[in-house]
Amino acid sequence: MEKFEITEELEGSRIDKALTTIQPNWSRTQVQQWLKDGLVLVGTLPVKPNYKVKQGDIVAVDEPEVEELDVVAENLHLEIVYEDKDVLVVNKPRGMVVHPAPGHTTGTVVNGLMYHVKDLSGINGVLRPGIVHRIDKDTSGLLMVAKNDQAHVSLVDQLVAKSVTRVYTALVHGHIPHDNGTIDAPIGRDPKDRQSMGIIDKGKHAVTHFKVLERLGDYTLVECRLETGRTHQIRVHMKYIGYPLVGDPKYGPKKTIDFGGQVLHAGTLGFNHPATDEYLEFTSPLPDDFQALLEQLRKN
Repeated sequence: MEKFEITEELEGSRIDKALTTIQPNWSRTQVQQWLKDGLVLVGTLPVKPNYKVKQGDIVAVDEPEVEELDVVAENLHLEIVYEDKDVLVVNKPRGMVVHPAPGHTTGTVVNGLMYHVKDLSGINGVLRPGIVHRIDKDTSGLLMVAKNDQAHVSLVDQLVAKSVTRVYTALVHGHIPHDNGTIDAPIGRDPKDRQSMGIIDKGKHAVTHFKVLERLGDYTLVECRLETGRTHQIRVHMKYIGYPLVGDPKYGPKKTIDFGGQVLHAGTLGFNHPATDEYLEFTSPLPDDFQALLEQLRKN
């Protein structure tokens, strides 16, 4: 257990911010989880994440040990777009789950990463090593992965600061008459269906910017640029404004094109390198099946 005394400069700060100032290799997300788990004490008592520290407070942190990863390494021939000693970018195919979960322990991006890389950041836990953000199983495209904890903290902080570039291409139902727009609507768990997300008054702030790329009869091809990164954000936001994603089994209409999932591709990803601060940006072309669907619609 590590102990810290709060100095005058940190007086009045939230405890999660104070601790990440003292220990820059810890992330706010990580510290907030420790606070929820009762692993952070002021004096002898656990405190909440919004606790404001006072000069002279003795803060004790029982940092959990990183558990040994019990995930099978599999040679899944991942498409690695970029890699160095700190980060890698993988182009995930549609149909592949990002990380293992109960009942789904093989064939994931993480299983493939365990084969390809010896060391990954342990911040995100036993089943999600190196995973900084995720995309849905049936969404294809680019993911950034942290190979050490310092890189992980940097990439998460960039996501929180909304400085990561994430641009998706989506095919939606309907003819969008305007060329661009912004959807600013909070997203949270649907109280009637805990497996789904929805527009919830007390949900998390969520913003999606979109522009029309092509109108294809009863469908529209759009580019969606994420300002925030909530679960199912593009799928929920486009449904909210009346243009649900084609093929979406959860948020789309019952009558849709059978694509085996939502027609959504994470085609552009940009971030500042955790070690050099150089801005890196990567692009991935639309998958063949996405292109083939567009060609078919253009002929109609």
